[in-house]
Amino acid sequence: MAAMQNLKIHFPGKLIFGNGSLNNLADEVLQLGCSRALIITIEPLLPQLQAFLKQLKDHNITTTIDTSIVQEPSFTDFYNLLQRVQPVNPDLVIGIGGGSVLDIAKLVAAQLDNEQTIQEIVGNGLLKQRNQKLICVPATSGTGSEVSPNAILVDDADNQKKGIISPYLVPDVVYIDPLLTISVPPAITAATGLDALTHCLEAYTNKFAQPFIDIYAFEGMRLIAANLTQAVHQGSDTEARSQVAMGSLLGGFCLGPVNTAAVHALAYPLGSMFHLAHGLSNALLLPYIMEFNIPAAPKRYADVAMALGCKKQADDTDTAKLGVKKIRTLIKDCGVPATLGEVGIPREAIPQMAGDAMKITRLLNNNPREVTLQDAIDIYMAAY
Repeated sequence: MAAMQNLKIHFPGKLIFGNGSLNNLADEVLQLGCSRALIITIEPLLPQLQAFLKQLKDHNITTTIDTSIVQEPSFTDFYNLLQRVQPVNPDLVIGIGGGSVLDIAKLVAAQLDNEQTIQEIVGNGLLKQRNQKLICVPATSGTGSEVSPNAILVDDADNQKKGIISPYLVPDVVYIDPLLTISVPPAITAATGLDALTHCLEAYTNKFAQPFIDIYAFEGMRLIAANLTQAVHQGSDTEARSQVAMGSLLGGFCLGPVNTAAVHALAYPLGSMFHLAHGLSNALLLPYIMEFNIPAAPKRYADVAMALGCKKQADDTDTAKLGVKKIRTLIKDCGVPATLGEVGIPREAIPQMAGDAMKITRLLNNNPREVTLQDAIDIYMAAY
């Protein structure tokens, strides 16, 4: 581990967690005193939002609904949406959906009256303002975007995923209602849950790990590992859904102060080049990068294994290896593909994927073991 860095964490102004909490969201909007709400969501959620929308209408709050974000968004997707909604001039932006919807909602709230372009705010700490109120409501348990200062877009110019990190992207209010996730199909439940688990795992094993964040990361791993399979196979189990949702939330808190590392860096090209879902991309690479990293941080990975429910062995490395085995079992039990070949990634694409992954230095710098270009190629080959 590197020397401890200064800890900086931006919590949302208010966070509500609980089954049925969506029923109180309209009252929250009224308390904010806003009159024009832009709601960014997805079509499948609209039936569940009808009562909320009626409450807003009954209180003379003008609502504009946008459902255009249906996959990981690009700069063009963002600009098109922004141009459509700017004439509405909303004083409140509400994102209700998965990570892509929440990321876009966060950026729209910041950019509605900001003269900075998206290209000018790519990176860490470059966004200078957000004047509109922002509420985020996750409908999946995975990205943690609802509490993170991060937003990810694909740059059309080079087809690379770009991160925008700013405290202005942390919402004013967050509502987490695990009942919203009950309708999420098993495959998406599995992929998003493994994404959340990866957030926690990469924060805990991060070169810049923080004791304060370790608490969230360890408990997040424990909750997700113990409940994800049940949430996947028995989607109506509200207790399992709640536990995974809490684990996802804890993973989201890890993303600002510590962030992720090589798993996410090597997963990015799978999304940008082949449009694989982000959570699936992480799951495909997670056990292989764990194996790669163990020699550099055996004690940390032994702790990971314990969080996942493994028994402590006499040697940290042996314990850590049980953690890798546990992750592979979890991936299999959730019905998630285990190799790049299974999802149709061509072997000949590996050199380009490795080259693209090496550009994600903001994440690779966090990895407990240095990753070279050849290492990236070898990891992709092992995962094939």
